[in-house]
Amino acid sequence: MDLSVITVTWNNEENITEQIISVFAGCKNITCEEIISDNGSTDGTVDLIKRQFPEIKLIENKKNLGFGGGNNKGVEIAQGEFILFLNPDMRVEPESLDIVVEWMRQHKDVGMVSPKLVDQYGKFNWDASPRRLPKPWEQIALILKLPHVFPRMLDRYHMKDLDIDLEQEVESVRGSFMLVRREIIEKLGWGFDPRYFIWYEDVDTCREVKNLGYKVMYSPVISCVDYVGQSFKKRATLWKQKEFTRSMLTYFKKWEPWYKWMWIALFRPFGIAMAWVNDKVHKL
Repeated sequence: MDLSVITVTWNNEENITEQIISVFAGCKNITCEEIISDNGSTDGTVDLIKRQFPEIKLIENKKNLGFGGGNNKGVEIAQGEFILFLNPDMRVEPESLDIVVEWMRQHKDVGMVSPKLVDQYGKFNWDASPRRLPKPWEQIALILKLPHVFPRMLDRYHMKDLDIDLEQEVESVRGSFMLVRREIIEKLGWGFDPRYFIWYEDVDTCREVKNLGYKVMYSPVISCVDYVGQSFKKRATLWKQKEFTRSMLTYFKKWEPWYKWMWIALFRPFGIAMAWVNDKVHKL
C-alpha cells in the first residue's frame, strides 16, 4: 500500500462526501486506502459513510478522542508507506496525491510535507499557511485577542512573509494536510502526542520530526482546497478557548522551561473569562 489517508470526523455529514470522492480521484497511479476515525458523530456522518462508501475503513470511537487521539486510532490500522493526515473539510485535486507521494520518494531527507492550501476560489488560504514556532508573548496576545486591535502584530508568527510559490523548509505546517513517512510514526510511536486533545498537536509533531533529523517542508508542487474549521463553527467560544489554551499550556510545558510557560498559565484564566462573557453576550 502506497498511501494511507486518515481523516477524523465529528458531525461532518455536510462535507465528508466531497472529501472522500476527491481523495480517490487524487490517487490514480498509487494504491490508496482511506481510514475514517469518527469521534462520536450525532448527525448522519457514520450512516452516510457506511451507505455510500463501504470501501472506507471506518472506526467508530465510542467517545470524542480529539484530533490527535482520533488520528492515532487510524494510525493503528494504517498499511501505507506514507500517512496523510487530512481533515474532512478538504478537497484534494485529481491525481495530486500521486504527485506528492512521488515527490516524497524523491526527497529522502523530508519527514513531512504540506502543499499550497487554497480556498474554494483558488486563492491562497492564509488561515491554513505554515507558521513559525510559537513564542510565549505571541500566544498571550492570542489569549487576550490583541490582534483584533493590532492586526499586524503576529505577522511574523503567521509567516506573512512566506513566498507561496517557493518550495521551502518551514518550522511547522497545519494539521489539515500533513503527509508523513511511516518511519517517523514508527519512531515516535504515534502520529500525535496523546497529551493533546485538540490544537498544538500538529506543531508538536512538526517539532518532533525535526528532532529526528528530518525536514518539514512546504511545497506548492500541488494545491488542496481547505475550507478551514467547519467542525469548530459548531462549538461555543468558551469551549474553544478552554481547549485552545489547555493545549497551548501543554505545548509550552513540554518544550519550554517553567519561566516561559508560567506566563501562559497566568493569562489563561483571563482568556477563558473573556470567552465566557462573549458567549453570554451573544445569547442575549
